[in-house]
Amino acid sequence: MSLLDRYHLLVHDVAAALGYDYSDATPDWVHPFIHLILVLAPALLISVGSYLAIRGILKLWKYRSTPAIHPEPIRGLEGSLFSTVLRYSRRQQALMIVVSLIAMPILYLTLELPKQIVNNALDSGRFPVAVLGRDVDQVVFLMLLCGLYLLAIILNGLNKYSLNVFKGYVAERFLRRFRLLVYRQWRSDPDSGNQSEIVPILAQEVEPIGGFAAGVLTLPILQGGTLLTILFFMFVQDPVLGAAALTVLPIQLVLLPKLQRRVNALSRTRIKEVRQLGRQLSDQLRERQVNPAGLLPVSASFRELEHVRRKIFRLKFFIKALNNFLTALTPFLFYSLGGYFVIEGRITLGALVAVLAAHKDFSAPLKELFRYYQTLEDTRIRYHEITAFFAGSGHSSEVAQADDSTLEKVSQFEQSPLRKTTLPFEGHGDLASQ
Repeated sequence: MSLLDRYHLLVHDVAAALGYDYSDATPDWVHPFIHLILVLAPALLISVGSYLAIRGILKLWKYRSTPAIHPEPIRGLEGSLFSTVLRYSRRQQALMIVVSLIAMPILYLTLELPKQIVNNALDSGRFPVAVLGRDVDQVVFLMLLCGLYLLAIILNGLNKYSLNVFKGYVAERFLRRFRLLVYRQWRSDPDSGNQSEIVPILAQEVEPIGGFAAGVLTLPILQGGTLLTILFFMFVQDPVLGAAALTVLPIQLVLLPKLQRRVNALSRTRIKEVRQLGRQLSDQLRERQVNPAGLLPVSASFRELEHVRRKIFRLKFFIKALNNFLTALTPFLFYSLGGYFVIEGRITLGALVAVLAAHKDFSAPLKELFRYYQTLEDTRIRYHEITAFFAGSGHSSEVAQADDSTLEKVSQFEQSPLRKTTLPFEGHGDLASQ
């Protein structure tokens, strides 16, 4: 038996294991779809997943084995962003994780009930049916399922609303503490008068870190759980269509992180350029006079900022366009292969409609996870740049002690019961997008 024959035998065995009778009588155009969905794409996904897992383990081992030169460059902050977030919001993170997990069974109901409405409530040949020991006709059964669907939608909306509001509270609370720690470190530095870069740090660089702190654990759990729930629903309807939903995922895992690393490098350059601009403007303000020669370096900084931001925009929109294109390829498989399955009687029309509706929701958490990865890398860069800014600075003990006592009072106040809480959401528009 040749290698090609063994490969075809493998495809037949995999298809048979998934309950699909794949034979020579199947139309020729179905064969490449089956090979791609059941063998090629899963093999590539396993290879890419194994590579990423091994690389992540090696990076974690290298990080833990390397001694930290500046374990706490800012008093009160850890060397790692995750450690800092968990240090100040451990209980809030646990509560948000519980609320996120509650959303999973509610989500499954919103996917299952439309299929039941199409396949059962609209089938006039099986009524009356028994519901809780009582016979109901077709209209009553339809209204009952629609009422359950409406209830699931309401519960899902309330869950997301409460989670987003609480995330806003956690984000603003962490942001206030983070700004306080950075400001205290700046005051304790004897050379703080020359550190004009503190203005963009406190005003703009710490802002995304506070927003990210609220979803550092909740977002991947919520969106990852949503992704797995939808994928499980697809596999329940038909294993082949469920596997088709993962066809383009290996390509996304290979291309998008590489492009994102280029965006990260440009983001790091932009941060340094903004600080350089702030230093130049501060020097001109201290001169207390108009210096015509100072226009040239400032103009050059403006030009460089424009150049870097244009590159960032081009890369970000290219990543978005590529991701949208790859995501749009999967419905093509559903309409073609899924339509053939409906014609052959393998699945019902309601199941195909439910799979198509589920895939519409399937792409949203996938995009959110990729966006989370982008935000994670960008926030880590900002956090590293902020801590590196203070890594070599000195400390003034008197000011530090005074600020330590002030921060202790603030911490005691935050631990006390809150009588009135306001939730400013400016700068965190992404929190309500879940």
